Amino acid sequence: MFEQIDKFVDQCISLTPQERELFHSLLKFRRVRKRTYLLQEGEICDFEAYIVKGCIRTYYLSDDGTETILSFAIEDWWVSDLYSFTEQKPSNMFIETIEDCELLIIDHKSKNELYQKIPKFETLFRLLVQRSLFALQRRFHSLVSQTAEQRYLAFVEKYPQIVQRVPQNQIARYLGVSPEFLSKVRSGIQKKK
Repeated sequence: MFEQIDKFVDQCISLTPQERELFHSLLKFRRVRKRTYLLQEGEICDFEAYIVKGCIRTYYLSDDGTETILSFAIEDWWVSDLYSFTEQKPSNMFIETIEDCELLIIDHKSKNELYQKIPKFETLFRLLVQRSLFALQRRFHSLVSQTAEQRYLAFVEKYPQIVQRVPQNQIARYLGVSPEFLSKVRSGIQKKK
């Protein structure tokens, strides 16, 4: 059950057998059915989840009910609302499974214990936060500097495994266009081939 997350951790930090055992003891395994909310707006996020299997989306709802998808996450990725988790304040986002998922979850109290007992985990989680920030910066840059077609092609190139698993209307919301507009973009791309 821990082989996948151990490989992930080993890319960033090295652990003694005792440290690895403590880390494992602080994780909770959870199977979750597709279309399950792990977090809803107004709740306090008390988890960071490593995805062993499955696909998850994070999104916001505007006052008029329009979804803005912030991210998709698949195997070997982490998902959480970092602000709500860190500050222990209500979230303004939703985290929902797109597929049946298998997760390894660490809660707020356990993560603090992990930091106290194995400080090098702060390095691992700092690297995760940096990667998330870099991804958000790249995404923001693409939203303001690229056409919808360029954004779609970049998404397909960077995340081919997600394109096959996520409905097109959700990809459209991620790219900041309507599903109808994305359909036209995709048709235009097909005609160019």
